[in-house]
Order: sequence, then C-alpha cells, then structure tokens
Amino acid sequence: MTNPDGTVAPGALMAAEVAEQPTVLARLIAEGVDEIAAVRAHIEAYRPRFVLIAARGTSDHAALYAKYLAEVGLQLPAGLASPSTLTVYGARPDLSEVLFLAVSQSGGSPDLVGSVEAARACGALTVAVTNNPSSPLAAAAAHHVDIRAGLELAVAATKTYTAELLALYLLLCGGDADAVPDAAARTLAFGPQAYAAAERYRFTQRLVTTARGFSYPTAREAALKVMETSYLSAQAFSGADLLHGPLAMVDPDLPVIAIVTPGAGGAAMAPVVARLAESGANVLLVGPDGGLPVASAGIAEELLPILEILPLQQLAWRLALDRGGDPDRPRGLSKVTETW
Repeated sequence: MTNPDGTVAPGALMAAEVAEQPTVLARLIAEGVDEIAAVRAHIEAYRPRFVLIAARGTSDHAALYAKYLAEVGLQLPAGLASPSTLTVYGARPDLSEVLFLAVSQSGGSPDLVGSVEAARACGALTVAVTNNPSSPLAAAAAHHVDIRAGLELAVAATKTYTAELLALYLLLCGGDADAVPDAAARTLAFGPQAYAAAERYRFTQRLVTTARGFSYPTAREAALKVMETSYLSAQAFSGADLLHGPLAMVDPDLPVIAIVTPGAGGAAMAPVVARLAESGANVLLVGPDGGLPVASAGIAEELLPILEILPLQQLAWRLALDRGGDPDRPRGLSKVTETW
C-alpha cells in the first residue's frame, strides 16, 4: 500500500506483516523442524530440572508462553529470569541442571547477551531463540533456534511474535503443528470483524485485557500492541487476578477484552466473564463467533495463542489508524531496544 507519490501509506508495513504470518509459520515448519528437533534432543539428553527464560518486550510474552509449555508439557518448574540480577548486580547462582532460554527477535540486546554468557558460565544449558542467526545472542548460547520470520520492518512486532511461539512449542513440546498455518489464514480472514470492533475503542483512554492459562500471554501481548500503536493505557490481568482487587475498577466505562478460546483456560474464564457481566462491563470476547472468531477447530489448546493474537493485531492496527496514528512508526520507539 503506497501513496500516489510513492511513499508508504501509514500502517502498510504492519498490515503486510500481519498478513504474512501464515506463510511465515508454514516456512518455519517446512524448514526448521529438523533443526529444532536437534536442539530438543540436546535438551532431553541434558535432562534439566528447571527452566529459566529471559526476554524483553514482546518476546517476554513469548517467554511467558514458554513457561506454561515447560510447566504443563514438560512437567518442569519454570520461571522468568530477571536479566538485571546477572548483569546489573553481577549475581552468579549455581545453574547446573538448568535450561536457560533466551528469546529475542533481534538477538541484539546487551542484557540478554550478558545473561546468556553468565548463565552458561554458571553451568546452564543455554538456548537462544531469535530471528537473526548472526546475532550476538545466537553466538553467546550453546544452541540457537532460527524462527525464520524474515525481515520485520514495522516497529510493532507481529510475525516474529507468532513465529517465536511456534518455535517454542516445537522446541519444548515437539508436537504436530502442521494445521496451524491454515488455521492462521482462516483466522485472519475474519479481519473485517476485528476492524469493526476497533471502532468501540476509538475514543477510549484505557482498557483491560484478561485471560487464563496458555492464553494469558495473549492478553499481555494484546495490551502491549494497543499501548505502543494507539497510545492508550492498557492493563493485562490473569482472569484469576482480575477477580481480586482489580475488579473494583471495572465499570461500563472501562472496556475489557477477554480471551476465551476452547480448552481448560477458556473454561476457567467462565466465572470471570460472568462477574464482568454483573459489573456491566463493556466486554469483547476473543474466540466465540459472536466476538472475534478464531479458527480453533482441531487445534490443540497449547497452540491456540498463535491464532488468538491475530485478530488483536488486526484490531490494534485499525485502532491506531482510526485514532490518527501510524502503527508502523510509534512515537518514541525504535525496532531494536538495547537495555542493560
């Protein structure tokens, strides 16, 4: 999408990358399964007793997804690492029998590189999951998984996020994901419903996203996408946490987006949705046909986060344009953020 003068229209890059995701996912399955299986074999031979995952930004939500995969799929305790303990504070814990995963689109953030270097020196098996096999992070880890998403030009990450999720699923679970690319294409085809839903948030200044289980990372990623592209305040809560103190702030003027795709996590959201209805909240459901549909038939619950974020990416894109912004170039942000 270009303007008559040849310049790129606002949001064109993000729109193209959102639409590209079925192709990216299919490519990762076709070209990356053997490589990922080899890394998975190293993990199985190592027999870790604990999993630590380090990431920043959007990749932090992929890391949270990996935590659920490790705890449910591998039956291993898992946690999200605090890179500053290893970098800023110089901690050197005993990490023997620990699988240390670092997830990053660019593989260039110094704190993640430093964390992997420290974890490796402390005895952990280190694996980097990135979109750049030539990155410093890939070089620092003992093993690397290339998510094969191709160059991402829009500042807001879309295709790299879903590719990270699929790569982490293949790495930690090793299951059959062949149906995911087609399901992604069918989910994206519901785009007009996501664009229509964006209208209800055009003039709001705050909203809440919520989910449980494997879908909780989707709630967090959706909140980030809305914040970074439309500049409104969005808070993400586990459905269980929302029923505690945060429920008090919910009223008809506070929109809530609830992810309720099929599975144990979606079922656990039923009492949350009921309480939101009692409060008179303006609730948009992700999953049912009456809300933002997801092509979930035949897809394992563990894989649904790859699909359920898609209509929320579309909603964030449309909302940013409706509010007069350019989702390709959020103010104050750059594609690679370097932290320490």
